[in-house]
Amino acid sequence: MQTLFLIPSPLGDSPIDHILPGIIQKVINSVDFYIVENERTARRFLLKAGLKKPVDEITFFVLDKYAKPDDVEEFLLSVSGSDIGIISEAGVPCIADPGSDIVRTAHEKGIRVIPLTGPSSILMGMMASGLNGQNFAFVGYLPIRHHERITRIRQLEKRSLQEKQSQIFIETPYRNNQLLKDILETCHPETMLCIGADITLDTEKIETRSIREWKTKRPELHKRPAIFIIQRF
Repeated sequence: MQTLFLIPSPLGDSPIDHILPGIIQKVINSVDFYIVENERTARRFLLKAGLKKPVDEITFFVLDKYAKPDDVEEFLLSVSGSDIGIISEAGVPCIADPGSDIVRTAHEKGIRVIPLTGPSSILMGMMASGLNGQNFAFVGYLPIRHHERITRIRQLEKRSLQEKQSQIFIETPYRNNQLLKDILETCHPETMLCIGADITLDTEKIETRSIREWKTKRPELHKRPAIFIIQRF
């Protein structure tokens, strides 16, 4: 049966064997077709992960911002029943990452879908936060415009209080400091905020403090992959 493998990749430059299970190497040496965001980084990952066959024998389909809706089905139909893999740029495919359209199409075509274990900053940050892991929501990126972002932060804080639900969100690394500034200036002093930066890297730091406490110990997050979780008790 044709299979679509969802293949995770490291969140940074940590050693592959510290982050990914051994089955990843077995899978990548059995698959000849891949759907990727960037062919160059996908090639580099496969070689680092233990690819034994020549990388030039592999076919890559690029799913980036220039891909058209019809490309999704074409990627799957063009491999003639062979297994195919989706490689994430960082973390697990389809979670805060492209690929869900491919997976949905695979289900429609009767293609078996197998997700492989790997690092997810969303789940790892939630695990280490001490906030409500029984009821949480990942809301992705917040608006870029300042007044819209402030409004959204207030909405999430209110929802957290009303629904007893942790709210998880991310930002482009070079805008992390501005987002943190807006969180600290907007949220209630007793709202809890978890900041997880450089998760799985040697510089990893995951801390949960009240907004009041963070104001006296503001971390430097510029260009560091980070995840933010708030909960108002």
